[in-house]
Amino acid sequence: VLDGHPSSSKIDLFEAYVQNILDALDANPQLKATTAVFITWDEAGGYWDSGFVQPIDFFGDGPRIPLLILSPYSTGGKISHAYADHVSLDKFIERNWKLAPISDRSRDNLPNPVAKVNDPYVPTNMPALDDLFGAFDFSHAVNQPFTE
Repeated sequence: VLDGHPSSSKIDLFEAYVQNILDALDANPQLKATTAVFITWDEAGGYWDSGFVQPIDFFGDGPRIPLLILSPYSTGGKISHAYADHVSLDKFIERNWKLAPISDRSRDNLPNPVAKVNDPYVPTNMPALDDLFGAFDFSHAVNQPFTE
């Protein structure tokens, strides 16, 4: 009921659920200092998307969906143009903790995308999926509230 999925939830319930998690982290600064929160959705909201859809497998990849990354180490306030999908969350976990693929569906054999400066949305080394490391700066943390 709290998942934000259109058939079983409402967006305000999902927002309240996420806010409860962020409030709990704000109340525990030690945990918050080492936590990354990835907020994404299961639905893209339609059948048409003007963005590039990479032909990853027989079904292809899906339309774009939003992803918010909240962390003391996130680069913050920036839009990443790297080609990513839900599997990118698996790839982040695998790289960060130096794990073997955690799922048969992780497509972990795909490299990180390389794109031209004038066309950041289309990987030149297709198929490729980002591991989201570009959204972080692990050289220093920024102590900022997740919500204001």
